[in-house]
Amino acid sequence: MRLPLIIFVLVLSGMVKGQTPTTYTSNGKTHLLGEFDLTVLETDTLYSQWYQQSYESAELDYTKIDWKHNLHGIEVEIYMGTWCGDSKNWVPKFVRMWEELGLPRDQLKFIALYGSGAHYKQGPEGEEQGKQIHRVPTFIFKREDTEFARIVESPASDLVTDVAQIALGYPSKPNYKAANFLLEHFSLHPIDHMRDKIRFYFSQTYHLVGKSSELNTLGYVLLKAGEIDKAIYTFELNTYLFRYEPNVYDSYGEALAMAGKVKEAKIQYQKVLELDPENNNARQQLAELEE
Repeated sequence: MRLPLIIFVLVLSGMVKGQTPTTYTSNGKTHLLGEFDLTVLETDTLYSQWYQQSYESAELDYTKIDWKHNLHGIEVEIYMGTWCGDSKNWVPKFVRMWEELGLPRDQLKFIALYGSGAHYKQGPEGEEQGKQIHRVPTFIFKREDTEFARIVESPASDLVTDVAQIALGYPSKPNYKAANFLLEHFSLHPIDHMRDKIRFYFSQTYHLVGKSSELNTLGYVLLKAGEIDKAIYTFELNTYLFRYEPNVYDSYGEALAMAGKVKEAKIQYQKVLELDPENNNARQQLAELEE
C-alpha cells in the first residue's frame, strides 16, 4: 500500500511545482521569469493590481470584427516583463481584446524575460533565442508554428486595428523599424559583409531610426546575449546617426572595452568628454582603462 501513496505524493508535488511560477528579485522587487500561466497575473497580489487596472481601462472599438474568425487556431507568443511599463499597459489590454473577440486563452503563450543584469531581455531557458526580441512586450503571431506577424512594444495605430490588419493578412510594420531591419540583416549576412557595406546600412537606418535609444537598446540586448561583434557594429552605427549625443559613444566604448579593444574604447570615452566635459562615468572608465 505504501508504493501507490509514494507515487501519489510525487505526482502531487510535481503538479504543485508546475503551478508555481519562476521568479527573480531585482532592486527589492519580485518579477516573473520564463513561461507562466495568465492566472498568475490575475490572482497574485504582486501583479494583479496593475493587471486589473490596465485590463479595465482598455478602450477598444469593435465597430467591425468580421475578421476575427481568421484568428482561430492562431498562436500568439507574448514576450514581456513584469518590470516593464509597456508590458503592464499593453498585455492586459491585449488579453481583454482577445477574450472579447471570443477567442480561447489557450492560444496565448506568456513568457517573462529578465529586465536587467547579465541576462537582459533573456528567458531562463533561452526562450527568446532566434526570435529577434529587443523590446517588450513583443506579440508574435504564429500559424502552424511559423511567424507571420508581430507587434513590438505598442500598436502601430491602435490595438484592434493592428490585430485586424494581421488577421486580414496586411500587418503594419512593427515599431522600431531600424532595429528590426538590422536584426533581419544580421540573420541573413555575416558581420564582415555588413561591415564592408556600412555606408549602405547607415543610409538605410538613417531613414528608419527614431531616437538614439532605439539602436542603443538593441546594442545592449546583443551585448548581453554574447553577440559582441553585432553589438559593436550597432553601437558604431549609432555614433554615425547621432554624432552629437555623448551616450552613444559611451555605449560604444563599453562594448569595445568588453571586447578587449582598449585603445579604441579610450577614443570613444574621450569623445564623450569632448561633448560633455562633466561626464564622470567617462572619466572613471578612462582611468580604469589606463590601468
